[in-house]
Amino acid sequence: MPFEYGSFAMTIFKMPRTLPEDYLKLFESNKAGQLDQLGDEPSTGWVSGRHLLENEIDEATSLCGGHLFLNLRTAERKIPATLLNAICKRAELAYMQENNSMKVPPKEKRRIKLEAIEKNLKKMPPSISGIPMVLDMASNTLYVGTGSTTQIDNFLVAFFKTTEIEPIHLNIEEMLGERIHKIPFVNFSEDSADDNHMPARDFLTWLWFYSEMHGGKATHKQFGDFEIMIEGPLTFALSSDETKGSCETTIKKGNPLQSAEAKAALQVGKKLKKAKFTIARDQEVWKGSIDIDKFAFSGLVLPEGEEMERESSFQERIEFLNIFTEAIKLYFEKFVETVSASNWMKTEKQIHTWTRERDSY
Repeated sequence: MPFEYGSFAMTIFKMPRTLPEDYLKLFESNKAGQLDQLGDEPSTGWVSGRHLLENEIDEATSLCGGHLFLNLRTAERKIPATLLNAICKRAELAYMQENNSMKVPPKEKRRIKLEAIEKNLKKMPPSISGIPMVLDMASNTLYVGTGSTTQIDNFLVAFFKTTEIEPIHLNIEEMLGERIHKIPFVNFSEDSADDNHMPARDFLTWLWFYSEMHGGKATHKQFGDFEIMIEGPLTFALSSDETKGSCETTIKKGNPLQSAEAKAALQVGKKLKKAKFTIARDQEVWKGSIDIDKFAFSGLVLPEGEEMERESSFQERIEFLNIFTEAIKLYFEKFVETVSASNWMKTEKQIHTWTRERDSY
């Protein structure tokens, strides 16, 4: 399952308060039902983090390495589109033969489709999907294994229904807080006419500049020295789509960072919206992609761990996630410190030079 091994998508939340003491009973009371009792409508509920068929929620099934590990499971019956089309086509051909007609009226097509769904839906085996979550109760940090806005919305509704707690999305606006009105607009090109305030894209684009011009180095008071590198594919975007030409540019092949297209995007005022990254600390490496508008991560790969036993390995991976979260916050504070400094005008000129004189092929 995601979080236990391999790469995964993730969105980070902070809990405004701790879970109540009877939290396992709360999740148990909202657990997923038995699949053999599934009706026509989709059913959503909690199952353990171990697999999507385990709807018993207790300390043995739902706590791993000291962390709450669950899935929000959705089960539904679906008729595959190809099968449904074939059933409908068969009925439509029969209709045309019986009525000596060359076509089927729209009203009759709708009736045939509804009848096909009604007759065949309950014959279909349930399909299931899950949204994994890990709650590090020591740091009150919630990791949700998806970057999909729709899935996040559904997850938050279910989590609030269960716990009456609304997790807070850890994003740029949340990290800025009241400082959001004090952060200046960052212009990465002298020729840019785009002056809309978008701190998230400013941060990611500045991170690219910082990684190339200053080695991407930063020191955390607890976790030591980090380095970050921005990599392609790169997606640039203007803050407004009310403009001539393309508002979004994605560069994938070759060497996106040194491409003429990347330089041109910067010069017209486009800023990074999505990018891949590598963060290193000594021999530990985190890799993945970030969608800065959603502040969500995908394809996230954690450092190789040393633990072999399941619970110890899981605990080690969540600690790697905590360190990663702290590294991201560290770089963001570095960005805020830079743009708020008294010598910001000098730094902005360095950024303009970086854009104007960067190598491109």
